Amino acid sequence: MQLPDLAAALNAAPPPSAAEVTGVTHNAAWVQPGDAFVAIRGAKVDGHRFIPQAQAVGAVAVIGEGLPAGETCALPYLTVPDARAALADAAAALHGHPSRALKVVGVTGTDGKTTTSWITRHLLRAAGLPTGLLSTVGYELPDGELRHFPAHFTTPEAPQVQDTLRELVRAGGQAVVLEASSHALALHRVRAVEWDVAVWTHLTSEHLDFHGTVENYFADKKKLVERAPFAVLNADDPWTGQLRGVAPRETTYSIEGRAADWQAGAIEERSTGLHFHVRSPLGEFDAQLPMIGRFNVANALAAMAAAAELGATPEQLTAGLASFRGVPGRMELVPEDAPYSGVRVIVDFAHTPPSLEKALGTLRATTAGQLWVVLGSAGGPRDPGKRAPLGEVATRLADHAVFTEEDHRDTPLEDILREMERGAREAGRTNFVSLPDRRDALRHAIHAAQPGDTVLLAGKGGEDTLERTHETIPWIEAEEARVALHARRSERA
Repeated sequence: MQLPDLAAALNAAPPPSAAEVTGVTHNAAWVQPGDAFVAIRGAKVDGHRFIPQAQAVGAVAVIGEGLPAGETCALPYLTVPDARAALADAAAALHGHPSRALKVVGVTGTDGKTTTSWITRHLLRAAGLPTGLLSTVGYELPDGELRHFPAHFTTPEAPQVQDTLRELVRAGGQAVVLEASSHALALHRVRAVEWDVAVWTHLTSEHLDFHGTVENYFADKKKLVERAPFAVLNADDPWTGQLRGVAPRETTYSIEGRAADWQAGAIEERSTGLHFHVRSPLGEFDAQLPMIGRFNVANALAAMAAAAELGATPEQLTAGLASFRGVPGRMELVPEDAPYSGVRVIVDFAHTPPSLEKALGTLRATTAGQLWVVLGSAGGPRDPGKRAPLGEVATRLADHAVFTEEDHRDTPLEDILREMERGAREAGRTNFVSLPDRRDALRHAIHAAQPGDTVLLAGKGGEDTLERTHETIPWIEAEEARVALHARRSERA
């Protein structure tokens, strides 16, 4: 695309150059020859200071909200009102607006986004629609191979989103399910995606370090519903009242008996998974989902409603649910490579007090012996107020809690552990121990557990790194658990 065409797409003044633009990025370290560099003024650093670096490696233009006073730019400069919005719009234009060639389902909410996204993807594939996925765990093309983005974002930056969508179209994809975080919506990472269906799971307080208030958090997530022609809304979520009528068309779902278009009743948690009865606009039918946790019935209803909007039949929905094999790190049962030891180990992403409460409540109902939980809390400014409540929830609902690290970054780990301990002690509980090293912590719990016990490894889920003060190490929670289970068997043998 020539620079004047890109300027027109951004509603910017025509530049004095007709240079060919082949890509766009806001990170000077990622600039390739032919790229346009977007200079974003961040909270701490102004991207304009990196223009010389971008130019040196081949940038052909700069996009920004205006040069700082007294500064000049040797490259053509496109002035826009919002640099982040321009990053998304430029990426979409340069990639040929790939979302227009796809049926796009967006999923947002505090908890349940990833599981709902994966189930929706699976149902659409079961209905014969070649479908891709962009989620916390990674991304997939229709071939089903899980890949990972280089940057650690729930949703990648706009150029990565558009590049992945273009790759998906080239691979023969006809649909995509995209997990849309509040950060992605607020920072325009998914601005230029053209949605067909918006799915709302539910909302609880999180990421207030970024959004400031829960109202702002809601407003950013609401953007997904505002931009889609059809919305799937959770009637059991109190915030849904403010979403009714926002999208041109909508459907609702409930597992709590509230008035809704999609309802689940007669819910049973069996050893084979979840069994329930569905009442829907497509009729009534029985369904089963081989997953743990009653709350996953709500995720399944949301996914079915989204897939039905794109043409899936009841027969395809029930067959798809029955063949679903779960999400890495979401109530993931860790398989053993030897005869079952009698200790059930579950890996789950639960990292907020409400999600931890759900996870422990679910596992308590199906645990014959004692319930263990290993957990930490993220460092940095990321919701430090949840650390003490996590300690309280863990010691109230589990028989044994082991407090440990979880991406503490530049926050002293001892400060995080102290807060979690305070939450437990102020509730009058002493059924916890703090072990700073996560590997030591999970091995302690797995070695101490007895047959019939359940050990929940909470917080990391399907992530593949562990962030410490001065290093980021490879970390696959389920693999660490398998090693600990093997060591437990060897020790007892």
